[in-house]
Amino acid sequence: MKTHFCIPVSQQLPDALGGRYVLYSVYLDGLLFCRVRYSQLHRWNEQLRRVFGNCLPPFPPKYYLAMTASMADKRRDQLERYLQNVTADPNVLRSDVFIEFLKLAQLNTFNITAEKAFLDIFLPNGRSINVEILTSATAERVLEVVSYKLRLSRELLGYFSLFLIQFYKEGSFSVVKKLADFELPYVRLRSSEVENCKVGLRKWYMDPALDSMLMDCRAAVELLYMQAVQDIDKKWIKPTQAQRQELETLQKENNQTKFLQLCQEVQRYGYVQLDPCCCDYPEPGCGAVLSIGNDEINCCITLPDNQTQDVTFQMSRVKCWQVTFLGTLLDMDGPQRTLNQNLELRFQYSKDSCWQWFVIYTKQAFLLSSCLKKMISEKMAKLAAESPEMQIEVPEKSKSKKDHVRQSQKEYSSFLSRKSKIKRAEGDCVFGTIKEEDL
Repeated sequence: MKTHFCIPVSQQLPDALGGRYVLYSVYLDGLLFCRVRYSQLHRWNEQLRRVFGNCLPPFPPKYYLAMTASMADKRRDQLERYLQNVTADPNVLRSDVFIEFLKLAQLNTFNITAEKAFLDIFLPNGRSINVEILTSATAERVLEVVSYKLRLSRELLGYFSLFLIQFYKEGSFSVVKKLADFELPYVRLRSSEVENCKVGLRKWYMDPALDSMLMDCRAAVELLYMQAVQDIDKKWIKPTQAQRQELETLQKENNQTKFLQLCQEVQRYGYVQLDPCCCDYPEPGCGAVLSIGNDEINCCITLPDNQTQDVTFQMSRVKCWQVTFLGTLLDMDGPQRTLNQNLELRFQYSKDSCWQWFVIYTKQAFLLSSCLKKMISEKMAKLAAESPEMQIEVPEKSKSKKDHVRQSQKEYSSFLSRKSKIKRAEGDCVFGTIKEEDL
């Protein structure tokens, strides 16, 4: 499954020899990730091709004459598709050639030197642990350091992840994004245009039943317990009055295992809840609070007359989805770094024996898309366990036998083509559409 890379803007800048070159601003999950030149990406592609051969996607060709605006726009679009397609292969994602280039690109973009530093990682109970890392350490490496300090079994690392979390004065918080394994948490914190952000540790799976895989590890149980207590305090979990009383008793006794076992029976336990947003169902302009987990999307919708309605979309009936950027660039005269986060996620759903599109307008569209992809990968893992002869590789790379199973459930490659509503500010800038396809 593809990574949420996009290149919404490029700039023409003068070089040392009096010519001009194009600098591409690469965004990941809606936030600036790095800035690179075509020549840098071209050399990187050549290095990758020496390792992986012709299995890589096609790379945009060189132009030996001056580019017109349309040619520049076409190349920007081709580079964007290349970044999305090359990350579909988990072998590429894990390779040293891939990681080292992106590490250097992140450091250089934000003028950060590779050196020792300390980083606070926040836990769901509000505490933090301070770890010594390199500024060039990837999220995957930082997670390993954190797990060692918490005595979390290395075999269970895949059930947890690092997240960029925005905290507010009143004590509430919002999960901005999951950090990709190749992202540099130190750099992300220093470069993020989102204010009051911290790096937090949270579990990363959408099927609550997977708790059972972690119950033999004391550190893992403690982390699950912290997050469950936090989710109840935030009212993201919906226990009945009787369940709440029993949970409070178990919490006083510090019986974490039985607490988590009871949570399995609580409505929306283990779901990821997004900030309040808007949707177009059952009519445009409705408010919505989304909870995603356990193979479904639950929407608590507020109608224009302030009546509420709960609607649940089963993932087994979702055919495809796409994320589209609808906003404008801020700070137009500066480094063109900040995007006005007007995002939508639309998904095609089977309702009343026909396919319909449902649109959700949320700044957490990329996080929502990541959650949907996670539910799909867990579903494929479950199918693989039930049918070992199908050899389904999970969670990322799609192959022929996996495609055979995929076709029996849903199609992901059919997306509506939509134009983003982006203003052109200057003649030397090229803007385009941010959309996710073939997820």
